[in-house]
Amino acid sequence: MSLKDNMDFVKDELNSEEKFLEGFVRVERIFKKYKLLIIGALVVLIGGFIAYTTISYLKEENKFKANILFEKALKDSKDVKSLNELKELNTKLYEIVLYKQAKTEGKNIEIKYTPYLKELNTYSKALKEQSVKKLNDVSMEKDFLLKEFAIFNKALILTKEGKYEEARNSLKLISKTSQVKDLVTILNHFLLTK
Repeated sequence: MSLKDNMDFVKDELNSEEKFLEGFVRVERIFKKYKLLIIGALVVLIGGFIAYTTISYLKEENKFKANILFEKALKDSKDVKSLNELKELNTKLYEIVLYKQAKTEGKNIEIKYTPYLKELNTYSKALKEQSVKKLNDVSMEKDFLLKEFAIFNKALILTKEGKYEEARNSLKLISKTSQVKDLVTILNHFLLTK
């Protein structure tokens, strides 16, 4: 290497170090200017992360505790302490236990917080009362799981009441791919004779 190459190399090195120091000085100026804002943002981010992880941890703990209490309440329905704790932790699981108890004892219960259980309870009441109107109301629910069974039971009740044409019209509401199609076919064959 010649002396000139060495000098160029040294100049390049000094220029790169100079640029690095310039960048560092710029960052330092920006930091001094916005120091409180940057520190505040970091505190908010760290605080938010801690709050999020704490809330997630507490939710998991509550879910675990609620599941244990749910199991206890299912095994021993007379355990009032477990039922009360479960009611505070998870109202949906609490309603499931109450629903199970009510079905075991042959009672009716009002469901408020568990949508599918509420619909199932309404469906059971409508079947027990043999109410065409209530079955119709239940079957009109948008996401009701037993919609086709409700329509079929409505048609069955209408058939018992001698309202054969209404029963036929109700059965037309059930799709051909339904799980109830075999029952619909049988009832349709019966209605052909009426």
